[in-house]
Amino acid sequence: MPGLVTQDTPFKTIKVKELHPTFGAEIEGVDFDNVSDETLQEIIAAMAKYGFCVFRRTSLTDDSHVAFSKRLGELDNVKRYLQGGRKLRYQHLELFDAGNLDENNKIIDPDSPRAHANRGNGLFHVDSSFNPRRAGFSLLRAVEIPPRETGGNTDFADSRTAWDDLPEDLKEELLAHDYVGAHCMAQSRKLGSPEYFKELRPEESPQARHKIVQLHEPSGRLNLYIGAHLHHLEGEGMTPEKSAELIQKLNRHATQDKYTVSIPWENPGDLIIWDNRCVLHRAGKWSGAAQYKRDLRRTTVHDDGSSAWGLNPKDMEMPGFYSWNRAAVRV
Repeated sequence: MPGLVTQDTPFKTIKVKELHPTFGAEIEGVDFDNVSDETLQEIIAAMAKYGFCVFRRTSLTDDSHVAFSKRLGELDNVKRYLQGGRKLRYQHLELFDAGNLDENNKIIDPDSPRAHANRGNGLFHVDSSFNPRRAGFSLLRAVEIPPRETGGNTDFADSRTAWDDLPEDLKEELLAHDYVGAHCMAQSRKLGSPEYFKELRPEESPQARHKIVQLHEPSGRLNLYIGAHLHHLEGEGMTPEKSAELIQKLNRHATQDKYTVSIPWENPGDLIIWDNRCVLHRAGKWSGAAQYKRDLRRTTVHDDGSSAWGLNPKDMEMPGFYSWNRAAVRV
């Protein structure tokens, strides 16, 4: 039953509180100042089962956040995003800024170019699906959070169970045709703020190609690899009209209420780890963007599985921040 700490589990060093009937868990008993190899392996096993895990009141700092993340794999970094004079608020290039603060730690204008770009994060998506080498784990940590009554949760969708529940005829079609999805950051930015980015042409942006039906290797379950970065589908008999219709159908299906759960940020130091290969996520509705600081920092672990590069060449350049935005305002 969701909400109860499970006792009948193989875990020895951690306690697991299930958050939803099919996915998601809150993990207790992890000392982030001294994570043993056994505990690390149990966290990885919990991630394979639950897709995302929540850890409350961790002791993580920027240094230890990055160090712990490196134990999960090779990390992405923000070098390619530091263009046009943009600077980081902290030292580590491995930390992605997921908050609403500028380089001087001031709240950004909610009508600024960057704020409009960030609206795309409010749509269900997969981190880095627009990269030739996709992401495995994301680790998002709260440094400063607004009053809980203003909102600002992070929402998750179970794209493995969504696959399981598809009509059999649609499953057969997707498996038979093995459709490929072309992803770009421009697509989610335009969907998130269509009027502001009305001149943006996602079809002219770099596109990363990944199959939309994927085997989630850690669990052995099939998964729908979709979300707001997905611009179009490719495959035999695919037309632009069919592509748009099928993308909308799959995204709506996978983000129904029965597949989703909303996780509040309760304390500085809270950490959520999710596996982009089996869940979708979004920034939940928040009413305090103009009044309150919200400082969240994320590391992103590159996928090291057999489908990590999708159908993309391994020498394909990772897209920079402006690669999707040449025809629109710089952010």
